[in-house]
Amino acid sequence: MSRQAAKDRRDRGGARTRIAFALSVGAALLAAGAQASTWKWSYQGEGVAASGTFTTSDARAGAGFYEITGIKGEANGVAIVGLQPPGTSIPGNDGYPVDNLIRAAAPQLSNHGFGYKLADGTYANPFYGAHFAKPDYYAFFSDPSNRRTSEPAVAFTAIAGHLR
Repeated sequence: MSRQAAKDRRDRGGARTRIAFALSVGAALLAAGAQASTWKWSYQGEGVAASGTFTTSDARAGAGFYEITGIKGEANGVAIVGLQPPGTSIPGNDGYPVDNLIRAAAPQLSNHGFGYKLADGTYANPFYGAHFAKPDYYAFFSDPSNRRTSEPAVAFTAIAGHLR
């Protein structure tokens, strides 16, 4: 093999290495951009204290809102076991579907809020009641097995840990 042929082979190998490296860096950057955001949230009101974490999409859904895709926490010492799907209502609150949206700016919740199920079979739907006589945060609670509901005003806060 000639010197020139050997040099050409080394140059092609180096180019392949540089391309492979660039592709791996690009893939890592894309994966980092796809990471979900984590938020700490809590609310308190008459007869209720709830707190936990949300996972949200990184893409804004409009008006600065992010879609809540996962939830962990507890309400009054009872574990949260599931997030209510967007576009559906928690049992006992038919006609008021949740949208599972959160944003950093006030009000942080929409008029539909988010919904979740608790380990004891009860449900909650915190939301911003812009249409109430006193616009504020409220939390609709439902105990379907005992046909009980309540809707106290609550002090709601959420802080994003990683927001793009």
